[in-house]
Amino acid sequence: MGRNTVDIKNLTIKSTHESLIGGDFSAQELAEAYLKVIEEKNPEINAYLEVFDDVSAQAVRADERIKNGEKNPLVGIPIAIKDNMLIKGKVASSASKILEHYKAVYDATVITKLKEAGAVFLGRTNMDEFAMGSSTENSAYGVTRNPHDPSRIPGGSSGGSAAAVAMDGALASLGSDTGGSIRQPASLCGIVGLKPTYGAVSRHGLMAMASSLDQIGPMTKTVGDAEILFHAIRGADEMDSTSAPDDVHAFGADEKGRALVIGVPTAFLEADGLDEGVRENFNASMDKLRERGYEIREIALPNIAYSLAAYYIIMPAEASTNLARYDGVRYGLYKEGKDLIGDYASTRGEGFGREVRRRILLGAYVLSSGYYDAYYNKANAVRKLIRRDFEAAFDPSGGGVHIIATPTSPTPAFTIGERKDDPLQMYLADIFTVPANIAGIPALSVPSGLSGDGAAGLPLGVQFMAPHFREDVLFKVGKDFEQSLTA
Repeated sequence: MGRNTVDIKNLTIKSTHESLIGGDFSAQELAEAYLKVIEEKNPEINAYLEVFDDVSAQAVRADERIKNGEKNPLVGIPIAIKDNMLIKGKVASSASKILEHYKAVYDATVITKLKEAGAVFLGRTNMDEFAMGSSTENSAYGVTRNPHDPSRIPGGSSGGSAAAVAMDGALASLGSDTGGSIRQPASLCGIVGLKPTYGAVSRHGLMAMASSLDQIGPMTKTVGDAEILFHAIRGADEMDSTSAPDDVHAFGADEKGRALVIGVPTAFLEADGLDEGVRENFNASMDKLRERGYEIREIALPNIAYSLAAYYIIMPAEASTNLARYDGVRYGLYKEGKDLIGDYASTRGEGFGREVRRRILLGAYVLSSGYYDAYYNKANAVRKLIRRDFEAAFDPSGGGVHIIATPTSPTPAFTIGERKDDPLQMYLADIFTVPANIAGIPALSVPSGLSGDGAAGLPLGVQFMAPHFREDVLFKVGKDFEQSLTA
């Protein structure tokens, strides 16, 4: 048996794996160390909605696997799971009253893969209800606070997953990203967040918000950890018709000897609302990459400014359709009305929060007769233009760039309640993250320092976007950027 105390502050998945294999500590001791932190910090931060009662039993099984020579890098690694992913036998509520007591009857594909890898699930994390929000203030179970400053939001909708890692209450977590819900909270909490290419990771067992935009991805302390977790969960899945075949991934296909080129859509960064400290931090980040041999080039993405408008038509339209299944008939909350329509109205009126109801109404409106062509079809046409802009920017035959960089969030974390009654201001928090979802490309947020002076500053992040299925380029640039900050 190893030491009884585990210093979790500086652990990574890689170093923890080496320590578990080397016998420095056991998976059980590691899990206990995380449970202790959760017990101390979660009452204030509210990152977890539930800590699972079988964590120790999972860790014992992981120790058995290590003892039997298991070498998987995730065996025994403590991971937190966003509350919209199904784990068989566990409650999965999507932070909504309508599913408060719903227990999953099967495992999501990503959960099956992590179980096979030997990961230890610590619990389910708080989120904006049905992933609708940018601040984790829309949860039916209370707001999650930012571990760096508990008076501020952690970002959303995967705010609980980000806060769990940032407070050292998990070594890694899974989030879902529809318009920035992994990357924006990762940036605001000072961790790494990856939205994979649409189709790279199965959505089977993820509660759908907007089916053409949603992706599951890792939230970790380092880019290397995100890479390990991504490779564990990616892959084709016959249960998800939108998952891509494995042979589309072009890992390691870069031209040898050519310096990587990073494109910056300068005109897009001139948009109102970009915090001056964020702008300065971004420019300094590009300087650091330039010093490491990268070419930084100004590029044009003519239609990117319309991403947010298109997103806030496509997403509510798909969400209103997906959420039609929560009607009190099959599962979840049931409230009786005067008749069947009354049952629906009572159940959904009481079960859904304000933001969810707002988006259902918006979505039903843009899909309604007479408005479908004017709104939904027009938004999809704009989506094609945005996708084409990215393809042109990345096109190697035209001397295109390898990576496109922007800040992840236009501002540092704002205070809790600051934008609660101003949904348009809240939606603007997604301005830099939404384009990657609209285009279906992979995007990575990497911590880039602190706003303001000294240790009192708030975390900031830089976002890197790559062509479809080129997560390998993101990992390379992300690791180089990490190293540039410590050089």
